[in-house]
Amino acid sequence: MNFDILSLFQGIATLVGQDPTFAVARIVLMLLGISFVYLGYKGILEALIMIPMGLGMATVNASVLFFPDGKTGTIFLDPLITDPSALVNILQINWLQPIYTLSFTNGLIACLVFIGIGVLCDIGFVLARPFSSMFLALWGELGSVTVFPLAVAFGMTPQEAAATAIVGGADGPMVLFTSLMLSPHLFVPIGIVAYLYLSLCYGLYPYLIKALIPKKMQAIQMDLRGMPQITPLQKIMFSTITVTILCLLFPVAGPLFVSFFLGIVIREAGIKPYIEFVETTVLYCATFFLGLLLGVLCEAGTILNPVVLKILILGSTALMLSGVGGLIGGILLYYFSGKKYNPVIGIAGVSCVPTTAKVAQKVVFKANPRAMIMPLALGANVSGVITTAILAGIYCTLLK
Repeated sequence: MNFDILSLFQGIATLVGQDPTFAVARIVLMLLGISFVYLGYKGILEALIMIPMGLGMATVNASVLFFPDGKTGTIFLDPLITDPSALVNILQINWLQPIYTLSFTNGLIACLVFIGIGVLCDIGFVLARPFSSMFLALWGELGSVTVFPLAVAFGMTPQEAAATAIVGGADGPMVLFTSLMLSPHLFVPIGIVAYLYLSLCYGLYPYLIKALIPKKMQAIQMDLRGMPQITPLQKIMFSTITVTILCLLFPVAGPLFVSFFLGIVIREAGIKPYIEFVETTVLYCATFFLGLLLGVLCEAGTILNPVVLKILILGSTALMLSGVGGLIGGILLYYFSGKKYNPVIGIAGVSCVPTTAKVAQKVVFKANPRAMIMPLALGANVSGVITTAILAGIYCTLLK
């Protein structure tokens, strides 16, 4: 009896039998996935996303097997299947396919994450300093605006360019939603690239701040005593009126607007059962499956798509320019205020809630342990969510 050891261990067999480029890519992605789990555990990257994403990335590239037709693949999910009859069959085989098909490809998971973000956000910080918060948020969209023509120059269609440029807003659910609306064929690589970069904001933005903002300016202590107290009713009415106007102007982005502001209204209305349900079950469940599915989508075949390199370059450029833009806005407010405004707050205009606000406070604390800027940074942060949603609505309305 002839026994081929490789026929038993198919993950290894496919690795040996594949094109060397794909085999190397699979090994690299397995190691990268393991690294993400470690970095998430150590707190260097965002654990909520990176641990399930890293584990998914490592295992999906290990679990490649032979199919009866001679092709190779996995039984995790198929991101490109469109034929209804084939979809019904594969829903019974691929274990993550139902979650992917029924919550990922229609933007539902992005909206669920957005409801959770809304519950965690305090819109009162925006209302306390509306001008400075929105001013910084607008500057924090620099990358999302300037990378659009750059992406077109790279050979992308306007729809592909907009879906890539919105990465500069540093808002993961927004990126997923926009790519699904405008460039569903690039949804997978754009989503993967976006979340890889968003997790790196912790590591990269502090160096950007230190490069552009002198330490003396980083140490400026803000006077927070004059901040007005915003009542829950004011927050609820502002949120309700604002979301109605935004939906009226940009109906195509209505699901995102409704999700975010619904979370805010639930928080301010003090509906405890809903608050506990959304900020625990809904948010953590959506974030967990978001991370796991993004990891599973990181197959070697997807990553080796030539368009991924463009998205990597343009996505990193968009995030860097948005960070620079936010800091430019902070420097302008520093001079407008008679050199009393801490310009580091500008980085929080990039809407990675609450990551960039925490980065700003951390840098300022190192320069001056007595300086507290978190309330103002959160105001810019929440404003960044709103401006990114508006920009996504503009892109989707004009280009869909």
